[in-house]
Amino acid sequence: MRTGLTRRSLLQSAFAAGGFLGVGGAAPFALGAPQAQRGGTSRPDPAASLSRQFARWVVGLRYEDLPPEVVDRAKGLTLHGLASALLGSQLPAGRDAIALVTGEEAGVPNGVTVMVNGATATRAGAVFANAELMLAGGKWDTFRMLTHPGTCIIPCAFAAAETGGASGRDYIVGMVAGYEVMARMAADFIPTLMARGFHAGPVFGIFGAAVAAAKVMRLTEYELTNAIGLCANLAGGNLESRGLRESAAARNAMLAVALARQGRQAGEAALEGDAGFYHAYAGNNRGDLTYSFVGDTRTSLDALTTGLGEEWLFLETLYRIYSTAGYNIAHVDVTAQLCEEHDIRYEDVDRVEAVVNWLETQYPSPAFPVRREDLGEATVGSTRYHTAYGVVRRGLPVLPGAPDPPEVLDLMTRVTIIPSHEMTLFGPRITIFTKDGRSYTKQATGREFIWDFDEEVRRISDVVPGIPISAAQFEEIVATCRDLDRADRADRLVRLTVA
Repeated sequence: MRTGLTRRSLLQSAFAAGGFLGVGGAAPFALGAPQAQRGGTSRPDPAASLSRQFARWVVGLRYEDLPPEVVDRAKGLTLHGLASALLGSQLPAGRDAIALVTGEEAGVPNGVTVMVNGATATRAGAVFANAELMLAGGKWDTFRMLTHPGTCIIPCAFAAAETGGASGRDYIVGMVAGYEVMARMAADFIPTLMARGFHAGPVFGIFGAAVAAAKVMRLTEYELTNAIGLCANLAGGNLESRGLRESAAARNAMLAVALARQGRQAGEAALEGDAGFYHAYAGNNRGDLTYSFVGDTRTSLDALTTGLGEEWLFLETLYRIYSTAGYNIAHVDVTAQLCEEHDIRYEDVDRVEAVVNWLETQYPSPAFPVRREDLGEATVGSTRYHTAYGVVRRGLPVLPGAPDPPEVLDLMTRVTIIPSHEMTLFGPRITIFTKDGRSYTKQATGREFIWDFDEEVRRISDVVPGIPISAAQFEEIVATCRDLDRADRADRLVRLTVA
């Protein structure tokens, strides 16, 4: 039986309080934008299985149902993923992925393009390589800290678009559907899955990737229901052995879609059944949680489909512009802003304190943290390092490889991280204590890395010196993303990654 709080009741409480309620009455995550009303998509039937409710909504979703801010975010996240793939192609992990797939599959007739390289491979092979390129580049998106939807959804949406000659609008609708289904499936369950040893990114990512590809390929409700059920068989990701992540989820998603298209059946209650996905991965199908972003140890599986097409969790997706763990990104910019507002220089600083959501200090899970940001010595790449970088340089290089300023290495030893059950995700409260006895504080909102397409263009353009195509060709990618909903073929963007 599906019981507990519904997502609608959580949303109503959140709007009343100005944000989602967290442990101790805080707001551990914020909505990406005001939720717009949707158009003509059918409402979920609570009597149907979760897989069928998702499938029915996805099949009925039209471009005209998407609010402008949803379309804008889809364009921006697409640009972000392509920029990451371009960067990743220049790094060892990206080169290895291209070599692996092209060595096994190059020259497949009627295949799908491997980004940057330009070779064709099977759909499964190409999405694996393209996901690996995005992961290698480090410019990911982030949904609630521990999932990175675009690294598997975007390659699969492009593969489906290239196979069928789909338009930019078809690609956008498929991509958004994939993000929304993945976000809803993952939202309340991420910390609980991590505490059981699963990596939430690929475990949930396969569902979003399959939904995106299936929508672009115009699968029927029956076929998509089965594709979602088949993903329950193919989902995987382990924290102890992280050798495969979203790239494997993308490859398996294309297998699930292909099998469903052939007529392969899956259990109707594959998600919520007594032996289904949530029982296996979350430990129960009742909505009981081990850990929670919202400070509650109980949710409801009914909440997964409540408000579909009305309340867009997709808009919570952040741009991870810096190549570091998502919980570090706000420390750079918020600290930099605080220094700019009060003209604070490195020479003026005695020490820094940062109060953060407690889950951000125990990565990947409080059940077995491999990194305690609040304990031990400060190291390069830690939260204390990034906070110090914000003071010293008023920002962080977008491209990797810059030498560490000695001032950063000095100041990071004087940064203290304080875990709190009352802080929003990605929203540290930074206090700088200066040598003259004064202190200055700035509270982040958790929304600092949610922005529109124009701001994404401004910030991601810093990657140009590190990518294998010219600045003019990158500008063509930007222009194509901007007008993607007017493009006859979405896969022109893939071809533009090839020098």
